[in-house]
Amino acid sequence: MGVSFGTMRSLRRGSGSDVAGSRPYVPGDDMDSIDWAASARLSTARGADEFVVRERFAEEAPRIVLVCDRRPQMAHFESPLPWLDKAEAMRRSIELILASAGMAGGFVGYLDHADGEPHWRQPKGERKMIELRDPRLWSPEYGGPEDWLERSVAHLAEHHRSVTPGTFVFVLSDFLPPPPRELLLTAAEHRWDLVPVVIQDPTWEQSFPDVSGIVVPLRDPRSGRVTNVLLRRKEAAARRAANEERLERLLKAFRELDLDPILVSSTDRSEILGSFLTWTDLRRTRRVVGA
Repeated sequence: MGVSFGTMRSLRRGSGSDVAGSRPYVPGDDMDSIDWAASARLSTARGADEFVVRERFAEEAPRIVLVCDRRPQMAHFESPLPWLDKAEAMRRSIELILASAGMAGGFVGYLDHADGEPHWRQPKGERKMIELRDPRLWSPEYGGPEDWLERSVAHLAEHHRSVTPGTFVFVLSDFLPPPPRELLLTAAEHRWDLVPVVIQDPTWEQSFPDVSGIVVPLRDPRSGRVTNVLLRRKEAAARRAANEERLERLLKAFRELDLDPILVSSTDRSEILGSFLTWTDLRRTRRVVGA
């Protein structure tokens, strides 16, 4: 939806509905591409049989690659715990992307490093999307390394024939800690349409509640160790300010590189759809202003 794709005209010649121009017939051209009316006029004018071929702009279906963060931090909390189930939010976001790609006739690929090794599916058409929905979407593996994003960018760069310039690369993660700017610049050099899907708990990661006077169990995201902490009001306020500032810096860093992030804060399908529609409206507005 972000580029009205599926009917997007490319710069290369191919099968499509928009006429790009005409040229003389050469052996091997498709007979159906001959412009018989123009050929008749040219033949009459020259007094000899001349054939003209009509060239058209190709209509390009979108290419999409889903890059998923499968570090342990992305699977700490599951239903019915009262925190954001990031794994479920990621699955539902992917389901939405797959449905949209299917309607647009797109080709979808997939990459994660759940066990340190690349689980790669090059972009395939709608009939092959079921292969993504089942084995990878519902995989319980969440043992990915800390440098999963660096490995993912390097892997996609090696598959430049499958991940061509203009490919949508949806990166789904909480982006905690934020990715290095140099890594984002490296990805931009490949001219992918990089879309960060930021999946964060709205209460504990995007902000922080006033839990002063209450013993709160806090989990270390790296070791997984849980420690009971008693915070004062000032300490809770400081954490809130730090988390809100961290999120603002992250989104600003993306936008400075002309990347349009999608913020996902829920597992509710309608709320996730709303976040994607906001992203769509932003991109369409940019195209109108740019035109």
